[in-house]
Amino acid sequence: MDAAAVIGCLRDRSILITGSTGFLGKMLVEKILRVQPDVGKLYLLVRAPDAASAEHRVLTKVVETTLFDVLRTKHGADFNSFIKNKISPLPGDITKETCALRDSMVEQISKEIHVIVSVAATTSFYERYDVALASNTLGVAHVCDLAKKCANLKMLLHVSTAFVAGEQEGLLVEKPFDVGKALKKDYNLDIQSSDDKIEKRKMKKLGLKRARHFGWPNVYSLTKSMGEMLLGTLERDLPVVIVRPSIISSTFQEPMPGWTEGTRTMDMLYVTYNDQKLPCFIGERNVIVDVIPGDMVINALMVAMAIHWDTHGTQAIYHVTTGHRNPLHFSTFLESAYEYFRSNPRVTKDGRIVNDRRVKFFKKYTFFSFIHDPAV
Repeated sequence: MDAAAVIGCLRDRSILITGSTGFLGKMLVEKILRVQPDVGKLYLLVRAPDAASAEHRVLTKVVETTLFDVLRTKHGADFNSFIKNKISPLPGDITKETCALRDSMVEQISKEIHVIVSVAATTSFYERYDVALASNTLGVAHVCDLAKKCANLKMLLHVSTAFVAGEQEGLLVEKPFDVGKALKKDYNLDIQSSDDKIEKRKMKKLGLKRARHFGWPNVYSLTKSMGEMLLGTLERDLPVVIVRPSIISSTFQEPMPGWTEGTRTMDMLYVTYNDQKLPCFIGERNVIVDVIPGDMVINALMVAMAIHWDTHGTQAIYHVTTGHRNPLHFSTFLESAYEYFRSNPRVTKDGRIVNDRRVKFFKKYTFFSFIHDPAV
């Protein structure tokens, strides 16, 4: 499908996006506004107590970021009026029924919205179980309930993660989960809310224990999997597309190369390496690190939106990854860091250049402990 067809699909359409203040969500907002200024309206559902707070969050966390610099330059003095005309912040919360939207607001937007893009999630691997369950699992049910109220809805686009597959090896088929079926053979999974009376520290332990019991490595991948299961049971005749990206990194090209925000996932390795606090690493040099640039994920979302427009009664799933066709080995990842910081060395406050050292690899923890044992 060519770019013109994808862009044309968005003309005069109204889209509701959850999670727009997050890394991926704001990239989607920026891309739509940049390539299709004739989009109808972008309703951005953000966690806020009222309309004024929602607008403030969208302005400070989304629009005023450097990600929107290309759009700012493009529209010049008209930028603020363009944004005000195209973006409508909605105070809400996906962890609540009907996403905590007032009945009058639901009635209004239900007649206008053509697409709902569900991006909001808590992405911490070791989040409290009750928090992750409320956002990543039950939040899907609330978004789905809102979608059913939208008379002109053409698609519900749900962003999941490739790591719902857990630690399986081999070919991973793009297919829905069987409801209640765990990754561990002969195990059944109950999707249920947690007891709020359980002490918070125990909630973290419960999440990790429950995830590993059923075959997932952490609470994030478990609750995202359960979210997909709920979506499968609640969708009915809704046109649903699920996109499963792997580790999302900085942008490759759009709207500018290398844009990122904060320290996310593997970014911490770059930071510690730059500070020369990563002298060694335990792991296999040939392990594939499946990383996908953020703008490529956004492109995939938009193409999926255009291809499956108004296909009622169907569900499509896409993995958006690089490990098979363009694999990045961990040794290459760290060697690239070494080469970059050697060419662009860090300079201390007193003008001294910090010389970077290559990271030492250890295949097993026993080798690492032997080398670093002071008694040896």
